[in-house]
Amino acid sequence: MSQTNSTKIAVIKVGGDVLEDTAESAGLAENVSQLRTQGWSIVLLHGGGPQVNRLQNCHGLTPNKVAGRRITSSEDLLVVKQAIAGEVNVNLVAELTKKGLPAFGCHGASGGLVKATKRPPVIVSGGGDKPIDFGEVGDVQSVNARLLNGLLELDVIPVIATLGINDEGRVFNINADTTVVQIAKALKANLLLLTTQVGGVFKDLHDPTSRIQQVNTPQAKALINDGIIQGGMIPKVEEAMTLLDEGVETIAIVSGRVVGAFQAVAEGTGEHGTRIVK
Repeated sequence: MSQTNSTKIAVIKVGGDVLEDTAESAGLAENVSQLRTQGWSIVLLHGGGPQVNRLQNCHGLTPNKVAGRRITSSEDLLVVKQAIAGEVNVNLVAELTKKGLPAFGCHGASGGLVKATKRPPVIVSGGGDKPIDFGEVGDVQSVNARLLNGLLELDVIPVIATLGINDEGRVFNINADTTVVQIAKALKANLLLLTTQVGGVFKDLHDPTSRIQQVNTPQAKALINDGIIQGGMIPKVEEAMTLLDEGVETIAIVSGRVVGAFQAVAEGTGEHGTRIVK
């Protein structure tokens, strides 16, 4: 399936929690396979929060997060590299390969794929009113779209660990929700999927019937202020909203557990996930 100017591009962010569950990871591979069969070119970007936390504990380090965003010391960064560019990337590539998919594992420092600079202290939603220094965390400056398009032309599925690098070779941890938005923007993607085990925004996480099918910007801000959107879901929704003026046709938070969910979201049926609109 070589890429043409008319090829639809889907960018999919995979949460580390997905790979902690056999049904989730198998469902993800099946959903990716279905999209590919429908003619989509696909790029996957992943983090690895649970795996990083586990490895931090093994090294006697304490995970430190503010409003779903990880504060990364120099010691933490070493663990982040080991966990996401090692364990998570290899395991995700293996899961996709098992499904017969041409997965190509890499990370943001590969070929200057994701150029970044150190994030200055910033105020974040849900983190109080004082600027927070996130340590060895970067902000995306550019994405090497030429390299990514070249990989898509080779008919592979890039599977990218969310790291960034600057011109001096300094590597940064970057929030995966931030990175995936910049990749979708750089590729002028048609579809952006943010996958989680939760699989959407719910008024009550314990009530599956409370799924919110669609949320616009004012509604999302109100849900954040009311504490309905919380923790790691905050950066997912906030970052996704920045793409609404960039030409990305469909943005959704969805679970890969249910086979056919990705295709349903791409077709706009409303059966799965939460679509994010203006």
